[in-house]
Amino acid sequence: MPDMKENPVEQNGAESRNLSDVVEVMGQVRTAIESVIEGKTEQIDIALAVLLAEGHLLVEDVPGVGKTMLAKALGRSIDCSVRRLQFTPDLLPSDITGVSIYNQDTHDFEFKPGGIFANIVVGDEINRASPKTQSALLEAMAERQVSSDGITHELSAPFMVVATQNPIEMEGTYPLPEAQRDRFMARIEMGYPTRASELDMLDSHGGSNPLESLQPVTDAETIVALTRAVKDVYVAPAVKDYIVGVVAATRASKDLRLGASPRASLHLLRAVRAQAALQGRDYSIPDDVQALARVVLGHRVLPSVQAQLAGRTVAEIIDAAVETVAIPDRR
Repeated sequence: MPDMKENPVEQNGAESRNLSDVVEVMGQVRTAIESVIEGKTEQIDIALAVLLAEGHLLVEDVPGVGKTMLAKALGRSIDCSVRRLQFTPDLLPSDITGVSIYNQDTHDFEFKPGGIFANIVVGDEINRASPKTQSALLEAMAERQVSSDGITHELSAPFMVVATQNPIEMEGTYPLPEAQRDRFMARIEMGYPTRASELDMLDSHGGSNPLESLQPVTDAETIVALTRAVKDVYVAPAVKDYIVGVVAATRASKDLRLGASPRASLHLLRAVRAQAALQGRDYSIPDDVQALARVVLGHRVLPSVQAQLAGRTVAEIIDAAVETVAIPDRR
């Protein structure tokens, strides 16, 4: 396993960090978010893992269960630029990426950045926008840049899109294209709160908005340094082979008409590293792969007609595919 660097050095303007810093700082961010959202530790941990893995998060559930609240709380807990994009049918691609406007004083075109130019972008109800507008996110999410009029504009690190969407059965929604869904590292569902959590919510949210008092506990430069530390987490060849085997199992499943892409293997690897780092380990284990398989692969696959008629859920199909792959020796 690689040795962790303990002496802080300057790398591209950010102080280097080790895995103990990951646990400490992310623990503070988790606590800050939990002060706003009750009883959703698992969902918060996945969001933090996606942030550390330099991915993007899709939060899908019915209205009113805290999807946007989670995205806002994550943004406010970090001292960085945060922008919210409210996706509507009349939203234009230029509203997201930006537009060049002619300046009469300089007699030249000036680029006016759109809403995507922020460290954390909260895309609210992303599936209410047209497919053309949704596609404006593709380049930014995959390459962390925006091209306009032949000029490429880099996006600042860290960069994370946290998009929320209602189930496709809801009125006035458009299905996300498969290429768009594949850009998201993970998809989570908030679910309804427990009775105790809902009672606590009435006490904390009944008189004021807890987001207003939420203060940042870290900054953008620290997050960038932590993402570098996460890349030092050791993933054994056997675990990598297990990741590829799990992804390949979705392609061979008779219950799926579309299996996970090669990008899914890469995203699962990065998420596994982040999961291990959050738990204070500098090495990954097969349990990390099993814990993340549903959230990383579930939104990328399409069930067959037969599986849908049989009432099989995507989660059940993913679990069955994982069970067909031999677990590597943990020694």
